[in-house]
Amino acid sequence: MAEALRIGLTMRVVEAQGYHEPRDALAQNWAAFLQAALPEAAWLPLPNLGAGAARAYCEAWGLNRIILTGGEDIGACAARDATELDLLAWAGERRVPVLGICRGMQLLATQAGGKLRRVEGHVRQRHQLAGEITHAVNSFHGMGLDGCPADYRVLATAEDGEIEAIAHRSLPWAGWMWHPERETEFSAGDIDRLREMFR
Repeated sequence: MAEALRIGLTMRVVEAQGYHEPRDALAQNWAAFLQAALPEAAWLPLPNLGAGAARAYCEAWGLNRIILTGGEDIGACAARDATELDLLAWAGERRVPVLGICRGMQLLATQAGGKLRRVEGHVRQRHQLAGEITHAVNSFHGMGLDGCPADYRVLATAEDGEIEAIAHRSLPWAGWMWHPERETEFSAGDIDRLREMFR
């Protein structure tokens, strides 16, 4: 019998107007994208609990897939960074499939020893991809990869040569710099790739 899909999605940290306490937040369009891509899957948001507690949360809820969502730059929130790095350590030990989106792809790269740098022309733009993935995608990032880490291979680049998608060479992990959940009409290619990764 196939394993039931139980997906955890990380959350960005925001400040609610009029309050002096950080909030974990997940864009509502993730629900629609996951319903379109994996309607049979159960999923829940992963709070920014920090190192140690994040993996315990995953095990308590029986999670077996992880999506590192987009959001603030790496280094902007220590709790989120610690949570997601703990999740990657846990996922690596158990070979849990991981998809990193935008910031999530950047975290995959830096966790593997890669570097980031500022990029121009990638905020509120669209790009045509070249490589193993060739459709047009949205773009909302001011940071990009300064080369591909040795543990990964490049799946796609933008017209200016910036790396837009990577895949781990031995783990079931991949990163996309675009936001599949933000498309007005979800990409059939994105849906197919996610299904292939997570099933």
